[in-house]
Amino acid sequence: MSTAPDPYRPVRRMLARDRRESHRVSTPLELFFDLCFVVAIAQAGRELAHALAEGHYAAALTGYTMAFFAVWWAWMNFTWFASAYDVDDVPYRLTTLVQITGVLVLAAGVPRIFEDQDLVLGVAGYVLMRLAMVTQWLRAARGEHGPARTCALRYAAGISAVQVFWVVLLFLPHGAQGPLFPLGVLVELAVPVWAEKDNQTPWHRHHIVERYGLFTIIVLGETVAAATVAVQTALDEHRAVAELLPIAAGGLLICFGAWWIYFADDSHDHLRDNRQALPWGYGHYLVFASAAAVGAGLEVAAEHAVGTAHLPARAASAAVTVPTALFLVTVWALHSRHHKRGAAQAVLPLAALSVLAATLAGESAVLIAGLLVALAVATGLILSAKRS
Repeated sequence: MSTAPDPYRPVRRMLARDRRESHRVSTPLELFFDLCFVVAIAQAGRELAHALAEGHYAAALTGYTMAFFAVWWAWMNFTWFASAYDVDDVPYRLTTLVQITGVLVLAAGVPRIFEDQDLVLGVAGYVLMRLAMVTQWLRAARGEHGPARTCALRYAAGISAVQVFWVVLLFLPHGAQGPLFPLGVLVELAVPVWAEKDNQTPWHRHHIVERYGLFTIIVLGETVAAATVAVQTALDEHRAVAELLPIAAGGLLICFGAWWIYFADDSHDHLRDNRQALPWGYGHYLVFASAAAVGAGLEVAAEHAVGTAHLPARAASAAVTVPTALFLVTVWALHSRHHKRGAAQAVLPLAALSVLAATLAGESAVLIAGLLVALAVATGLILSAKRS
């Protein structure tokens, strides 16, 4: 195992990092990587809001699911690879910048995915990111031997094969692309399981938890920014203070509560090997997607409040309450249930059900949902204090 890489050597042999390395933190390149990926998430959120506001529910959910999977999966694969093999030399940095270029191309193609399910530009950006990842795994294989080398070569082969599938998909009839998309997703998800069945890559659990936490913060920040712009725009154009203030207050309570709930419990001790890490890592698709969707939902709620969204009040409210409830129950499943005891186990599931029920309140639903999330945070704090 190698120690932390020497930043002054332009080219290094790619060796595995030490899983016991102390003070392992995110690098400036990883933080830059995250910020650039949020550009694509923001684009997906905006298109989701526009489609929902027009009442195009099926197109909204389909486009958002497809675009967000591409962003999340490329981010996740880089994150786990970097945790194990980040050597921070010139080739590593340049390859990472190529991946960033790929996500920007993908972001440019997101509107086409929503409007007419045109996948060409999105797939081009995605394939560029993934082929860059193949070169990283080939470098890792060159520096490894035995089962670790086999694992790296499996990653390179598996990722390459799936990219062939995505390219072939573009040449199929338009009507066949949508039904075959889930097949490509399943094969993508299967690659790490197959690659690591005989050897686990030496990811650093503290580093991984920090990386996921930082990305959650960035996504929640984008949600706050999107909601702020939506409310400000509606306020400037319509002066509807009374209608928009409850949405702004409820949205802030939801975002603040989401941050508090996510970081209330630590996942370091739970992630011991791939049996815990794979479900935890895969499950964060729902955490990130729901957090970003809350921002889109708040945009829809603001547009409905001033009469520019073409959908019923409860549908506009559901655009906020459904992703909020999904966030709560997913964080409970991935984090909280491993740490809670007794009545505390029921707090987040009951909060999720209550938030869903708040949809029936129509125009007041966002504020009620925010208050319910805040109540869940307060209840959790009280129960924790009693237990200690």
